[in-house]
Amino acid sequence: MADLDFLHISLSDQMLYGFAEGQLVLRMAVSTAANGAGELNGSGCTPRGLHQVRAKIGEGLPGAAVLRGRRWTGEVWTPELHQSHPGRDWILTRILWLSGCEPGRNRLGAVDTFRRYIYLHGTPDCEPMGVPGSHGCVRLRNSDLLELFPRVPLHCPVRIEEAACPEWREAAIT
Repeated sequence: MADLDFLHISLSDQMLYGFAEGQLVLRMAVSTAANGAGELNGSGCTPRGLHQVRAKIGEGLPGAAVLRGRRWTGEVWTPELHQSHPGRDWILTRILWLSGCEPGRNRLGAVDTFRRYIYLHGTPDCEPMGVPGSHGCVRLRNSDLLELFPRVPLHCPVRIEEAACPEWREAAIT
């Protein structure tokens, strides 16, 4: 499988679209912020615009590894662990840490995606995909993230927009 060279996340579709050499090669359901789109620090919103993957964290960890502060806690998520920590914002499996590319929109000052710790990350299997529910990050199924992670190079561009993408949502994957 070829490396991806562009990711597009549609907030309307709650979908991640992956491209290689201009061809749609991947489509995955996601869950973005329950608070909607927005860039301000502390908003709990998913930032829009052009970003890049600034860091890849968790390579080699088990699937469903629990990450806190970008480090493995030594735990692996289970339904029992989930029950013992109600309300915990689970960051699982891997992290693709985003950095904004547009000064004043999603980079620097009060709108800095990187300083807001906005990630693409895994989430418990019991969390719904395809509907907003995160605290600002882009949540994926752990199995999807394990497929995505090795295919995304550092500095891969990631565009996050509100518009629906019906042509990609229905298109055949090449």
